[in-house]
Amino acid sequence: MKDSTQMASNSRYTESWLPVKQIINGMIQLDNNYYVTGVKVHPRNIFIMDAQAQDSMIYNLRNFYNTIDYEFWLIIADRPVDINLYLAELQKMYNNTTSPAIRKLIMQDINKANQFMSVEYNVVDTEYYIIFQEKRLELVQKKLHSLISGLASCGLQSTQTSNSDLRVILDNLLNGGETSSFGTVMS
Repeated sequence: MKDSTQMASNSRYTESWLPVKQIINGMIQLDNNYYVTGVKVHPRNIFIMDAQAQDSMIYNLRNFYNTIDYEFWLIIADRPVDINLYLAELQKMYNNTTSPAIRKLIMQDINKANQFMSVEYNVVDTEYYIIFQEKRLELVQKKLHSLISGLASCGLQSTQTSNSDLRVILDNLLNGGETSSFGTVMS
């Protein structure tokens, strides 16, 4: 009888060799009982700020990063965006509008959206994460709180990763950034 390690290495499926036990409550539980989780940082464009505000945010972020006394990973992940729902709403508006000027504007939006759906464009929503691993759940909560409050002091909003966020991160890491199909992303 083959041992489970050898069977896993001969398997065609990623699930057989990936050390993930489960994804639950915004955390990946590994086979060694460590938890991988973190925060999703909501993006903020500092390039539209004045120079003093930019410098202040960069200074605050540098100080924040220097307070983190454990190993962490900064991850940037692209989540494919499905704009078919948006296109359907535009089509409904077009059908319900009688004004030729408004119909022309809506049609321009429909054409632009269709252009973005073409092969030459890769419509994605870029997401930013700070991820860490920890064995003790009470330390997980403490680290999450510390990250969220530290980022808030820098003027950035963040939330704990969701199960969906973690699946996107795994998908990006395991598939080398190749696009995968997901459901509609709307905000």
